[in-house]
Amino acid sequence: MAEDEDGKSRVWRIVLDVLKPHDPALPEFAQKLANMDGVEGVVVSLLEIDKETETLKVTVDGELDYQEIKAKIEEWGGVIHSVDEVIAGQRQIR
Repeated sequence: MAEDEDGKSRVWRIVLDVLKPHDPALPEFAQKLANMDGVEGVVVSLLEIDKETETLKVTVDGELDYQEIKAKIEEWGGVIHSVDEVIAGQRQIR
């Protein structure tokens, strides 16, 4: 249950520093992330805003595929500046 098909541990939480354009708006951006396979919850916090971009702290919980999340953020015009926290293992910790 807590391992993927290959018997490896899973990534349960990822906290990202993301730079994105104003579009999509924060509620739409969060909803798009929340609708991805394996995602159970999303928290998006605005850290900084300027004329063309927004800097966000994005926390994603679930049974996660980092590469898929990264690809979608890039598809929506964003870039991941850093991965600030990861929780992984055979069971989720809080």
